[in-house]
Amino acid sequence: MILKGSQRGNAAKLAKHLMNTRDNEHVALHDLRGFMTEEDLFEALKEAEAIAKGTRCRQHLFSLSLNPPEGAQVDLATFETAIDMAEQRLGLFGQPRAVVFHEKEGRRHAHAVWSRINTATMSAVQLSFTKRRLMELSQELYVRHGWEMPKGMIDRAAKNPLSFTRAEWQQAQRAKQDPQLLKALFKDAWQRSDSAEALASALEQRGYYLAKGDRRGVVALDYRGEAYALARWSGVKAKDVSARFGNAETLPYVDAQRQKIAGLMAENLRGHRREIEEGFKKLRPALELRRTQMVERHKAERSSLAQYQQQRETKEAAARAARLPEKGFGKLWSRITGKYSTLKAQNEHDSWQALRRDQAERDKTIAKQLEERQRLQAAIRKTREERIQELSALRQEIANYLLMQQGKSASITPDRAAIQTSRARITQTSSRDTYGRERSRTRDRGPDFER
Repeated sequence: MILKGSQRGNAAKLAKHLMNTRDNEHVALHDLRGFMTEEDLFEALKEAEAIAKGTRCRQHLFSLSLNPPEGAQVDLATFETAIDMAEQRLGLFGQPRAVVFHEKEGRRHAHAVWSRINTATMSAVQLSFTKRRLMELSQELYVRHGWEMPKGMIDRAAKNPLSFTRAEWQQAQRAKQDPQLLKALFKDAWQRSDSAEALASALEQRGYYLAKGDRRGVVALDYRGEAYALARWSGVKAKDVSARFGNAETLPYVDAQRQKIAGLMAENLRGHRREIEEGFKKLRPALELRRTQMVERHKAERSSLAQYQQQRETKEAAARAARLPEKGFGKLWSRITGKYSTLKAQNEHDSWQALRRDQAERDKTIAKQLEERQRLQAAIRKTREERIQELSALRQEIANYLLMQQGKSASITPDRAAIQTSRARITQTSSRDTYGRERSRTRDRGPDFER
């Protein structure tokens, strides 16, 4: 699992972030160790901050986030083992510690926070090479659990930024048309037309626009601005074209016609973009409703399980207590014979088994809910990515056509398109993809705390 840690101050802000239920679907305070309070994270971290005021340490807390691989089913014991291992590697063994679990978008991750202040010496535990040590532990955990290790973890140089490309889409756009079909199209338009105006109209219906070329007389331009010599592709002689068009003075020049085509295509693509955005706006509330209903149902299921376990524990505790003699000669005799010790040991064993059973039930419920949430998140992510890819492709094509309209090269990459359109003072509005409270990043925009 990915481990990220840092030294921090400002206990109240950290506690607020860790108990943030707005950006997380489920938040659970799992453990508080070494603090006066056993139930309140805010009070626990304030206590650590108060102790730190007796030292010169300003970053008296160490915060660690533990993020398992996407799709991995990680139980509580695995998280606890990883936290204990990190504690040993960092030299924080025995320090006051808090553990919080978060769930969002079908994924579960943990946060651990230690106080660095050693109350015996009133000094901060020295933390050195934490990034390297956490990286080594993270690699060890991937190997131990058989998870596929990220390429960037194997070789830091192999890490590349994730971005949407138009490679496949552009390849389809650049696919060559069958020359025979293209020639048949031009020949059919030529034969069906008895005038220059009729020929121009017939070709425009098929997406070709006539223009006056520099060397080839009359040419036809497709929607990408590619020029086709009319005589050659129509299977006629140059003099036949001249006879029909004369000196072609009425036709626009190639550059002017390209600019016209670019303007038409850009406007057409803007319409497609609006269609995509409107379609997503209609779909988004339905997905948000599904997500909200699922989260509320999961919370209700967990609450119901907790109540059931509490009631069962009360009954079982009463039954265990009833086994032991309470007072009088019976209690004395059971101690003399050793029966009291046997019953007490049996009660302790039964209590421990009950705790393990309850935790297993909670883990099973959480795993089932995470699987269900992950399926919904996959549908949400697919919808979002399809929209982003379509919009990215359309925006680049619009940028290309706007550049073509200005007589510039339209065969550009997305990055160059953005630069050139910026220089050309072409403003494009790109809205961030928001889905409910969901962000496209895996971390929120909180106060620099890992999630």
